[in-house]
Amino acid sequence: MEERVERAGKLRGTVTMPGDKSIAHRALIFGAMARGTQTISGLPPSQDVKSTISCLRCLGYDIEGEISGLVHLPEREPNSGALLDAGNSGTTARLLAGMISGLGLTCTIDGDASLRRRPMGRIVDPLQLMGARISSGADGCLPLQIQEAPLRGITYTMPVASAQVKSAILIAGTYAEGVTEITETKPSRNHTEVILRAMGIPIEWHHETAEPGDRTRGNVIIKLSGNERPTGIELAVPGDISSAAFFLTAGAIVQDSEIRLPKTGVNPSRTGLLDALKLMGARIELDNLIDIGGEPIADLVIQSSKLSGITIKGAMIPRLIDELPILAVAASQAEGTTVVEDAEELRYKESDRIAIIVDNLKRLGADITETADGFIINGPTPLTGGDVSSAGDHRIAMAMAVAGLVASDDVVIEQSDSVAVSYPGFFDDLRMLTL
Repeated sequence: MEERVERAGKLRGTVTMPGDKSIAHRALIFGAMARGTQTISGLPPSQDVKSTISCLRCLGYDIEGEISGLVHLPEREPNSGALLDAGNSGTTARLLAGMISGLGLTCTIDGDASLRRRPMGRIVDPLQLMGARISSGADGCLPLQIQEAPLRGITYTMPVASAQVKSAILIAGTYAEGVTEITETKPSRNHTEVILRAMGIPIEWHHETAEPGDRTRGNVIIKLSGNERPTGIELAVPGDISSAAFFLTAGAIVQDSEIRLPKTGVNPSRTGLLDALKLMGARIELDNLIDIGGEPIADLVIQSSKLSGITIKGAMIPRLIDELPILAVAASQAEGTTVVEDAEELRYKESDRIAIIVDNLKRLGADITETADGFIINGPTPLTGGDVSSAGDHRIAMAMAVAGLVASDDVVIEQSDSVAVSYPGFFDDLRMLTL
């Protein structure tokens, strides 16, 4: 499927973001682990979240609802022997690997061709250290084979900044004997810790930093006591900040624009894009800031802005890793040079996002150079129209749509239906803002 995006004169209006995909996965999986009933509102209609629901149903969990974004997940004993299809969702595969290892079930986890290329050794290794009988397929990828085995707590230093790997270990740790302790040298998103604590799990974390109150730098130490089960709660999923990133960037680079994004999650472990855009000069406001279950939520307002190039590297990267493709589009319209370093993890997402975003923006006339761990962009450069490829990657498709809003001619996005992975209504919402 192809989508054609025209240049926009201005963007005006209010758009409600779909529920945060990262939080939705965790709310569902922790609900399956819980005593009692978990009630979840605000689930997004994304294909990735549907993959998690489908896998849990294959395990025998009775998930009531889904269409309306409200589900009830009563307590059930899971089935063994299931073949679980995680689709395109790395979060589904990796978090379920931790849960199934902890439950002592015999299961196989597989996924689509794209997910089968993503590395799974990074969760297999620590889970094996905990005693799990888990093995991967060729080249350390899917399928994962898991068999019954008792687990023990471990002390583990994360070799890469990955909330999915951290979460798989913590989930397994809730079933393990003893204490599980994780050290993150670069902080990653902490939705797992926040939700588990809200569900009654004794989990603690703190930042080792020379600057009190700084939650973005320094090692993070996380400790979790084993042989504990969470208790089901009522949990509301906030709007997805990663989906908001595309509208924030669009509002900044399209002239005469103002966009409001109500009730969007602004967890500090996820707001790297907000920080980067503000450093570039973007006019962003946070209104009506509240806290729900440990997750901060706000109405985001973005106005047309004059942007300048910046350097993004180090501890900032894990806080905006998913938003770097759209940040590249912003950088193409910024004055001066933008440098992204330490982002090699982008090569192991749904696609090699470094190579693809560089290739697509070059096709549209941007001055962008690929590096081993990121890219260098000189701006501002007028973008031309043309055909671009999403490579089946939802975030690339949406980033190219935003580029089309400032291009001189139409931008045609191949495999644009990939947006259904996270945001099925994206193009409709984008068109609504141009009316």
